[in-house]
Amino acid sequence: MTSKVYLAENLDVLSSIPDCSVDLVYTDPPFNTGKKRKKAKEKFTRVHSDGDRVGFGGNQYLVDTLGTSMSYDDSFHDFIGFLSPRMVHIHRILKPTGCLYLHLDYREVHYARILGDSIFGRDNFLNEIIWAYDYGGKPKTKWPAKHDNILFWVKDLKNYYWNYDEIARIPYMAPGLVTAEKAARGKVATDCWWHTIVPTNGKEKTGYPTQKPLGIVERIVKVSSPPGGVVLDCFAGSGTTGEAAAKLGRKFILVDRNIEAIDVMRERLGPYSTEEYPIRFIKRLGKKKEVV
Repeated sequence: MTSKVYLAENLDVLSSIPDCSVDLVYTDPPFNTGKKRKKAKEKFTRVHSDGDRVGFGGNQYLVDTLGTSMSYDDSFHDFIGFLSPRMVHIHRILKPTGCLYLHLDYREVHYARILGDSIFGRDNFLNEIIWAYDYGGKPKTKWPAKHDNILFWVKDLKNYYWNYDEIARIPYMAPGLVTAEKAARGKVATDCWWHTIVPTNGKEKTGYPTQKPLGIVERIVKVSSPPGGVVLDCFAGSGTTGEAAAKLGRKFILVDRNIEAIDVMRERLGPYSTEEYPIRFIKRLGKKKEVV
């Protein structure tokens, strides 16, 4: 059950992974915002008045910046050209029963859909999941963008892993229109997911830019990978995919070229590393590997 975290270029790691060896890929590449994504580690202390920020329910918080900011460049002249060879390797390394969830937003998602269909086959595209959330900036010149897009392909439409019993249950919007038993059980989640962002002052917060909520990735891992299977994220960032896999009894392979991301993952995933479930941190430069 060894899981691995690589400080490396993900194309180098992907090219070294054997064919048909991974059960699930969830990955959250840069969104090509054209900006440098930057986030400082912050500590939030709730106060009664005169806070630096106002949160949910009007609660006020003092903000203390801890250490230096974490950042990465998010600008590509040819994003689809960058993504294409990585998608080809992802298709190769997925098992015949494997699944890919590609997490993007409105900027590149439509181009990525066409690219993915050309690699996986249009018939093997199953869903575009909309993750809707609130909070953050609200411009006055257009409709505020408050959702991400998660594209879902399978390697073989006739033979992919899918555990329907693990699909999340969510409240009915009109519980009075169904029986009390159904209302208590909730309905099966659809392709529209309402889920909050990582809470500002929550235990889950790492301070890494664009961190995704654990609850979103857990939904995917539960349904689209078998217990004991292998989950891969080649743009691992804060390590949310690794934590979801570890909590749910899957092995993982995480890759990121940013040393700040590796530091965050080491702190976040360290408590999950045991004799029965070891986690190795590896620096890979070309074909040379060393444990770090």
